[in-house]
Amino acid sequence: MVLKPEEVTSIIKKELEKYKSRLRTESIGTVIQVGDTIARVYGLDDVMMGELVEFSDNIMGMVLNLEEDSVGVVIFGTDNPDKNIREGDLVKRTGKIVRVPVGEALVGRVVNGLGKPIDGKGQINTQKSRPIESSAPNVVERQPVNQPLQTGIKAIDAMTPIGRGQRELIIGDRQTGKTAVAMDTIINQKGKDVYCIYCAIGQKLSSVVAVNEVLKKYGAMEYTTIVSASSRASASLQYLAPYAACAMAEEFMYSGKHVLVIYDDLSKHAQAYRQLSLLLRRPPGREAYPGDIFYLHSRLLERSAKLNDALGAGSITAIPIVETQAGDISSYIPTNVISITDGQIYLESDLFYAGIRPAVNVGLSVSRVGGKAQSKIMRQVSSKLRLDLAQYRELVTFTQFGTDLDKTTRAQLTRGERMVEVLKQAQYAPLESARQVMIIYAGTNGYLDDLAIGLIKKFEYQLYKFIDLKFPEILAEIESKNDLDLSLKNKLDMLIADFKKEFLAKDGTIY
Repeated sequence: MVLKPEEVTSIIKKELEKYKSRLRTESIGTVIQVGDTIARVYGLDDVMMGELVEFSDNIMGMVLNLEEDSVGVVIFGTDNPDKNIREGDLVKRTGKIVRVPVGEALVGRVVNGLGKPIDGKGQINTQKSRPIESSAPNVVERQPVNQPLQTGIKAIDAMTPIGRGQRELIIGDRQTGKTAVAMDTIINQKGKDVYCIYCAIGQKLSSVVAVNEVLKKYGAMEYTTIVSASSRASASLQYLAPYAACAMAEEFMYSGKHVLVIYDDLSKHAQAYRQLSLLLRRPPGREAYPGDIFYLHSRLLERSAKLNDALGAGSITAIPIVETQAGDISSYIPTNVISITDGQIYLESDLFYAGIRPAVNVGLSVSRVGGKAQSKIMRQVSSKLRLDLAQYRELVTFTQFGTDLDKTTRAQLTRGERMVEVLKQAQYAPLESARQVMIIYAGTNGYLDDLAIGLIKKFEYQLYKFIDLKFPEILAEIESKNDLDLSLKNKLDMLIADFKKEFLAKDGTIY
């Protein structure tokens, strides 16, 4: 078929009418220097702080320095992420601030600092995302912390309680059980309608795998997300990881839900940021940390809050972990984080090696929210516990000089020894609140004073069995009543006295 000239003209006119010019502009820069996961880029004059930029081979980076004639970009990835980037390569703006996927789809998953799955279970199916940085809720949007977040650890729930929306620091030397306390707290949230996010910063990959296996074993991965930036990951991913974890938590909080976030640990986070800052040629300050190192953690931890009822009353509870060197809590990063948080739990090496675990130092541990983050009945039974233990520690030091002791002092030592034994607890065995109340009540009211130290743990375990078998309703009453009135007190006295007679008849006592 041969077209006539006028038909050809008509077709061309129609096509020209359909054509619309589409002009697309792209902001493109050039790499002028690259090395140590840092690239200096010339030409991105209109780029934003924290913006994602794209290198060749789909390698991504984030703008962290804005200078007069260039920008400093940190490159994401593991195992030398900058090895395929050369001077002269083009860099494109994306126009997007770094965001991470959020929502229910991340529960039970292990992801990296960018929210990408690293557990081999396939892609995460969620359309929601949040920027890693966001403003903390203001004073009007918050409400006071007034709801306990039970850790299941007697020494903490009784003396340094944590509330939903609080920031409580765990601090101590390496290998003193800091992560173990965090794991027990996560395991104890089972059935309590609390989502958990465990953020591992600079940890060995084997340690992250071990945490994952423990949480699976105790059924805690059903409500937990692990964000991992292992020691193999670049400093940029280690820097991003806690902010990504916080963004994931915010999605739940603003949906009216409760979240617990563990940052393990912020010492390594500070070191990763120091590395990036020095490579970006920022001026070093104390211990070579940059001047904004306080702001690094304050803008992260300030995002933890208990929202008011109008915003759904959701909460983020933050438990950052900081490692000390030889017990020095007055060094730079520990003092920074102590001043940001609402209290700290100090785990002491000497106590740990003496077999007192968790190794909580009563004198240096504090919760600035205090009794408001504690159930009423726990507050009633443990009101004297902290003072008793502090006096016991002083008396132990005093009696080392071989002084003759009066009857009152001996009684204080006896009570202190037994309460220290009561507060010892096995790992991965968090206790429900009612059982904690029972054994602390027994200890603070003198029921254990005439028992041999070696029988205290046996007494505790068999007391729980005795209650489960003969008086299971007392645990429900403690939980529901939440008040140590005269009626409940009489029941507890009768129950513990009856059990003690039965226990001594079988086991005897060596005092």
